[in-house]
Amino acid sequence: MAKQITRVYGLQFGLLCLSSFLFFASFNMIIPELPDYLTSLGGEEYKGLIIFLFTITAGLSRPFSGKLADKIGRIPVMMVGGAVCILCGFLYPVTGSVAAFLLLRFLHGFSTGFTPTGTSAYVADVVPVEKRGEAMGLIGLSGSMGMAAGPALGGAIANLYSVNTMFYASSLAAFLSVAVLVRMHETLDNPHRFRMGLLRISRHEIFEPRVWGPSFVMLFSTFAFGTILTIIPDFSAHLGIQNKGLFFTSFTVSSLAIRFLAGRASDKYGRINVLRISTGLLTVAMVMVGLCASATQLLLAGVLFGVATGMNSPTVYAWTIDLSHEAHRGRAMATMYIALEVGIGLGALCSGWLYDNNPDYFTRTFWVAGACAFISFLYLITSSKRQLDSPAFLRKYSS
Repeated sequence: MAKQITRVYGLQFGLLCLSSFLFFASFNMIIPELPDYLTSLGGEEYKGLIIFLFTITAGLSRPFSGKLADKIGRIPVMMVGGAVCILCGFLYPVTGSVAAFLLLRFLHGFSTGFTPTGTSAYVADVVPVEKRGEAMGLIGLSGSMGMAAGPALGGAIANLYSVNTMFYASSLAAFLSVAVLVRMHETLDNPHRFRMGLLRISRHEIFEPRVWGPSFVMLFSTFAFGTILTIIPDFSAHLGIQNKGLFFTSFTVSSLAIRFLAGRASDKYGRINVLRISTGLLTVAMVMVGLCASATQLLLAGVLFGVATGMNSPTVYAWTIDLSHEAHRGRAMATMYIALEVGIGLGALCSGWLYDNNPDYFTRTFWVAGACAFISFLYLITSSKRQLDSPAFLRKYSS
């Protein structure tokens, strides 16, 4: 069993938060500019694939990252994700065709397929059970700060200098995230040396049935996030917002304010109770976005969206750890992340199809995403009491 640190939030946890901040800033830095970049290459009709291809690769890599996190260690898995971001940032400027761009988006997805899996398993190793929600809120806070700073900084760099400079800045942030990990201690007891045989994945290593509930909620709630990532840049321009990263900043900043409190609330009042509120708010937020007719309204809707996602993410992560077996935490987190990637990917693909580059279809696109969030809400209201495989800590608060 991995040793728990005496102080819950010591140097190692602080370094992990810093690395998470830099990693999320890296790949989020380029997102608001990618639709226009793809259009400049002649691929306007493929905007839905920008996020979809990224998430497909992330989802496909989760079983591998989960197994490797349980075998060779948490830190090497995190480093792989950072290395992919470093490489891709240098390759975007040399993509001269739509096909090359889409292939690079596919490869870039390996980054989020690896780093968050290792990060979550690391947190589970060093934080006691009664602090899991709070800890996931803090690590999520760090990632959210990166998500908030990244799009705004990337948009500013692209406007002041060039899109290529923005790509290189993305690589620099990823490099710094890996450099921080070098100073950290591995938490997995007796890690194995990497060998090619570890890349063979059996059927039972792909899905962890103990975390079905959190995975279901994650899939349908992140459909909305995939929609936001794909459609908001165009919707922002439609409403006259020059910096297409402002919506991302507004919702991410609001999520910063709620993540820590939501994590603590889930430790005290239970994961299910907090998730009922967060998925309900997420449904309302998507309805509001669909009704926006001005920049001010959109940014205010972004605040509510941020509150909902800020409550949702750390609570689902902590719920997943609650249900997971200690020896298979990497697999459990990978399963939940597969659901996350499927949700984001489907949201991106379906929203691109529903929107069809027609401003008249903005509202229906956002409302379909709201309907998916409502499915998560209904599941939590009608099915949570039947989570009979939940550990005692979770059952205490699930009714």
